Amino acid sequence: MADPGLNKLLNWAVRNSAQSTNGEDAPAEGAAPAGRGLDADALRALMGGPSDADRMKDAMTAIQSPQVDLDNKLIAFDNFEQLVEGIDNANNMENLALWVPLVEQLDNTVSELRCMAAWCISTAVQNNIQAQGRALALGIVSKLVTLGLNDEQVATRKKAITALSSEVRNYQPGMDELLKHLPKEHQPSSETVDATDMDAVDVLINKLREEVAKPR
Repeated sequence: MADPGLNKLLNWAVRNSAQSTNGEDAPAEGAAPAGRGLDADALRALMGGPSDADRMKDAMTAIQSPQVDLDNKLIAFDNFEQLVEGIDNANNMENLALWVPLVEQLDNTVSELRCMAAWCISTAVQNNIQAQGRALALGIVSKLVTLGLNDEQVATRKKAITALSSEVRNYQPGMDELLKHLPKEHQPSSETVDATDMDAVDVLINKLREEVAKPR
């Protein structure tokens, strides 16, 4: 089967090599200007490098591998987090079956890895309703509440609350789920919080941040 990345490269090359009727180089009508329209994965295919999807899978393989030491797992997590800053990569996590192993890292016995998992989740779901929905379906809210309120390390607690903040903003199902799992002492004065009301969301999240920052 032909490599879809190479097909994209060929199509791009054809579009950008069209000649005008007077013999001067010119893009075909409706084509992107030369040097544009070639996405990062296609460019990497041309240069022989791995795609973002490959890099994400390789990072998760390293994170899960018992043969990889902690320092390199953290490097792999840092690379993964940078990759899922792109909304296309974040949305591709489901197709690549990366959501479940990422969520599983929230239960890792190593605090640094729990922290990095929460950070990656926060990045992936921020302003991304598709990722927010997938995370919600995997029970992420209750896990993050438990981590945020009970983890032994303050850095991990803070990242968990940051991830909750990203999950619930402008996403009412996530906010409703958060209110279900918050202990009574952390519940807001009103029964509901509008996920699109940033002031109200800030009040709720900031109270949690103040709580998790307290020394244990």
